[in-house]
Amino acid sequence: MPKPIAAVNDFVVKFANVNGSGSASANQLFAKAILRMGVPVASRNIFPSNIQGLPTWFEVRISEAGHLGRRGGVDLMVAMNPQTWDQDVKSVEPGGYLFYDSTKPMPLARFRDDIQIIGMPLTEICNRQYTDARQRQLFKNIIYIGALSALLDMDMAAIETLIGEQFKGKDKLIQPNLQALHMGRDYALAHLSCPLGISVRRSDAVGDRIYLEGNSAAALGALYGGATVCAWYPITPSSSLAEAFARHCRRYRVDAATGRNRFAIIQAEDELASIGMVIGAAWNGARAFTATSGPGISLMQEFLGLAYFAEIPAVIFDVQRGGPSTGMPTRTQQADILSCAYASHGDTKHVLLFPEDPRECFEMGALAFDLADRLQTPIFVMLDLDIGMNEWLCEPLRWDEARRMDRGKVMTAADLEAGKEFGRYLDVDGDGIPYRTYPGTHPARGAFFTRGTTKNRHARYSEEGADYVDNMQRLLKKFDTAKTLVPKPVARPAKQPTGHGVLYFGSTTPAMHEALDALEAQGIHLDGLRLRGFPFGQEVLDFVASHEQVFVVEQNRDAQLRTLLLSEAGFDAAKLTPVLHYDGTPITERFISHAIAERLRALNVTPLRKTI
Repeated sequence: MPKPIAAVNDFVVKFANVNGSGSASANQLFAKAILRMGVPVASRNIFPSNIQGLPTWFEVRISEAGHLGRRGGVDLMVAMNPQTWDQDVKSVEPGGYLFYDSTKPMPLARFRDDIQIIGMPLTEICNRQYTDARQRQLFKNIIYIGALSALLDMDMAAIETLIGEQFKGKDKLIQPNLQALHMGRDYALAHLSCPLGISVRRSDAVGDRIYLEGNSAAALGALYGGATVCAWYPITPSSSLAEAFARHCRRYRVDAATGRNRFAIIQAEDELASIGMVIGAAWNGARAFTATSGPGISLMQEFLGLAYFAEIPAVIFDVQRGGPSTGMPTRTQQADILSCAYASHGDTKHVLLFPEDPRECFEMGALAFDLADRLQTPIFVMLDLDIGMNEWLCEPLRWDEARRMDRGKVMTAADLEAGKEFGRYLDVDGDGIPYRTYPGTHPARGAFFTRGTTKNRHARYSEEGADYVDNMQRLLKKFDTAKTLVPKPVARPAKQPTGHGVLYFGSTTPAMHEALDALEAQGIHLDGLRLRGFPFGQEVLDFVASHEQVFVVEQNRDAQLRTLLLSEAGFDAAKLTPVLHYDGTPITERFISHAIAERLRALNVTPLRKTI
C-alpha cells in the first residue's frame, strides 16, 4: 500500500458528474474559493454536447508554482457518477483519494487497495433535509463542496463570500446555500479524517492576475479594436464570443444622450450569410467580424475567397473543436489550421493569429482589425474550446489610451480631388497593398463596386492571363508584407546549448512550458519557440535551421502546423518531428514530456548528466 499523497497547494482534483445536474457552478465555486485564498488554479470543464444525462468532468489544477496547463493524473477524485465509476477510479494516482457518495453500499471489488477511500452518504443527507427532487440534486453539490472545505482545510469565509456574490440579487437563495455548505462541512469534521494529506494553505501567489474566459476577452478585444458589426450563427464553442460582444456593446456602445445603439449584431440564418454580411459591412468601411467554429469555416469558403480576391477586410474568430463533420462539438482541438490558412478554392492564403490565453485573445482580438484594414484581407484569430470556454488565470488586460486605429491605405475625397492616381488594385509602393476608398467618398471617383472575377489594376474586368498573373503575384507580395506585421514568435531558450528545439502555439503553451521544465530535470534540454502568427517570419526559419531536430507540438491528428511549415518554408521533413494529441481533452505536461523523451531515446540521444 503506497503512502497517501501529501502535498500543500500542489495537486489535482477532478469532479465526475452528470450533465444537467447543476454541478458546474458548484465546482467552479470550489476553484474560485481557492483563488480567493491566493493560490493559482487552472480549471477545465469537460462536458458532453447533449443537454443532460451524459457524463461530465470538471478538473481543477491547484498549483502555487503557477502551472496552468493540465498535468495529467488525479490526486483527489470526487466520483458522483456511477456510469463512469470504473474509469474515474482508474485515473486516481497511487496513494491518491477517492471521495464518493456512500449512501448505497459498494462491493469491495469496485475499489482499489492502493488509494484512500472516503465515503459520505450525500444522498441520504439530502433526502433527510429536502423533499423537492431538484433541491436534493442542487444542494447535494453544495454539500460536497462543504465536505471538501473540511477535507482540504479550505478557508470557509472565502466560499461563503463567493456564495453571497453568486446569488447577489437573488438574496433568498443565499441562506439555503450557506446552510447546505455548512451541513457538508460539519458532517466531514464529525465523521471523516480531516484534513487529508493534501490541503490548501493561504498564499499570495495569484497577485493581480484575473480569471476569465478567452471568448469574453476576445469579444472585448473586438470592441476595443473598433468593431461595430457582428454577424454570426450559433455554433459551439464560439457562441459565447458573440454573446459577450453583445453584452460589452450594451455597456459601452450605447449613445448616452439618445440611448441609440452604436452597433449592429445580427444572428444570421446560417454561417454563409453571416460572413457575407461581414464582408458587406467591411466593404462599406465598418469594422466587422464573425465568430464560428470548423463547420462554419467549411460553409464560408466561397465568400472567404471573395474577400481575399476582392481585398476586403474581415475578421473571423475561429474557436476550434474536434472534427470532421459535426465531430466533437464540446471537445477541444487545434484542427482548423490548414482549412483556415488556405480557405476557399484556388490559390488562397490567409493570415492566422494564435493567442495563448485570454490576455492575448484580447490583444489579438483588437490587433486583428488593424491587420485586416492594413492588409485589406480576412484575418483569422485561432482560439480553441479550451481557451474560449474555460476560465484562465492570466495577466490583467491593458490598453494604451494613446493607441489609434490603423485604417491602412484609404484615399479621401481630398486626395482624389488633388489628382492622386487611383487604381483599386494598383501597387504604388511595392508592399503589394493597394489604396482603397470607401463607397461614396467622392461623387465621381474612387471605387463604388467590387467583383470576385479577375480584373486589371484599375478594377476593370479582364480575362487576360497577364492581368490575372499580375494580380496574383501582387497578392503574394502582400502576403510577404504580412510576415512583418503579424506578432513575432516568443523564444524560450534552454539553460544550456542544445541541438534540439520545439515549436508550439496557442492553448498548448502552459503544458509545454511545464514539460520543458520536467524534461530539463531529466537532463533533456530543448529550446522553445511559441508561434503567434502565420505567415511565418524569419525568426521561425532561423530557429528550425539552427537545430538538428525540432519537435512540433499540436492538438490534431494530421500534424497540420507541421504541414504548413513544410509547405511554406520548404524544411526537410525528417527534421520536424510531430507530437500529436487529439483525444478532445486539453494536452497535458505528462503527455508532452513522455512523447519527447521517448522520441529522443529512439534517436539514441543520451540525456546530459550533471557532474560533481
